[in-house]
Formats: sequence, C-alpha cells, structure tokens
Amino acid sequence: MGTPIGNLGDITYRAVETLRNADYIAAEDTRHTLQLLNHFEIKKQLISCRSQNEKLAGEKIVQLLDKGFSVAYASDAGTPGISDPGAVLVDVVREAGHKIVPIPGTSAFATLISVAGSGGKTLIFEGFLSPKPGKRRSRLKELMATGDAIIIYESPFRITKLLKDISDIDSTRRIVVGRELTKLHEEVSCGSAEELLKDYAGRASIKGEFALFISGIKKAQLSKESTDNIKVEG
Repeated sequence: MGTPIGNLGDITYRAVETLRNADYIAAEDTRHTLQLLNHFEIKKQLISCRSQNEKLAGEKIVQLLDKGFSVAYASDAGTPGISDPGAVLVDVVREAGHKIVPIPGTSAFATLISVAGSGGKTLIFEGFLSPKPGKRRSRLKELMATGDAIIIYESPFRITKLLKDISDIDSTRRIVVGRELTKLHEEVSCGSAEELLKDYAGRASIKGEFALFISGIKKAQLSKESTDNIKVEG
C-alpha cells in the first residue's frame, strides 16, 4: 500500500482504513511505520519485512494468510516496489495462491513527473544508479542515448557527481530536480545540468533525498545526431 513520502496529509482515506482493518501490518521499517500508526491512533501487531529478509518474511505472512488473517504491507515511504521492497513479497504471496489488492498512494516518481513539464511519450524510470562512478556514468550514457525522458533517484552525497556526469554527457538536456518532495523544505529546481551543478556545488551543505527528471530529445534530432557521428571514408 502507498504511504506518504513526507507530508502525512497525502495518505488516502482508503489507506488509513486498510491499516485499521488489517489483522497484521508488515513494514519495511517497523519503527517508521509505528510513527505513522501512532499519528492515526492505530494499534496493530507489526511484522518486519525489509529487503534483507523479504522472502523469509513473505513465507511467514503466507502462513498468516493461510489461517485467514489479513495483512497490509507498507514500505518506509511511497509505494512498495518502486525502489523499495515489496516485489519479492508480492511474488511469494501470489505463488501461494492468495489475493493481492493494490492500495495506491504517492511516490517521488509520480510527484516529480507532475511538475516536470513536457517529457515526451516515453519515460524511463531507473531509480538509483550504481554508487560506483564508472558504472553510474556508463549506465547514464546508455539511458540518455535512448533520447527518452528519464527519472532517477539520488542521495545528497552523490547529487553533484550525478549532475556533473549528466552535464558531461549532454549539456543541452533540461533537468528538473526535486529535493525533499512533499516535505517541509521541499524544493523543485529547473535548468541545465551545468546550471544546477553550479547551484548545488555552491551550497555549504546538501540534505534530503533527490528525484531527477532528465528531459528527452526529439527522435528526429536523435537520428540527425547519429548520422552526424557516422564517419564516411572514400
């Protein structure tokens, strides 16, 4: 089920009712989910289901479902399965023959798209790139070579490195950076990678989680650039 990524007001009525009606609540981080439950005065038994134990926790959840209990699952923030645990749990529960009901909610992915502006018909969601510089740059080149718009998540520790890589690969792309989306210090910035890099590199400290939108380029332009790069020898 989808839970707020920052602002608790973003939770849906359906999500609150689901939490209230479930017999058990599985959570990526029980401490984080407990804060959410306390806010809505909900008391339930919690089950730890994080990336490190997701398959094992899924098997325990199946045992509860086999006995007729209902179980709701919430990752730390946003929608499970989108750069968060949840996919393995879904597979385990489905293979056991139990019904899975999606409870939609917010995500940094959808939140950023809503303010990114035009991005073309196709959008690639990559999530977090590798923290290793070589792998990060190599994958980024592959993604940007498609000419499609891209959504990437990044930590405050590598945001300037990512912007530098984007600028080096294609300085013409329009970038929209969402920092701390839906939270108290939410910030949305738009410009070239070079402009945004200059902004963030000049800050004394960088805090918060980031989501980046990299604009696509028109297919006609992409075809021309590919043709321009062909070397013809007589």
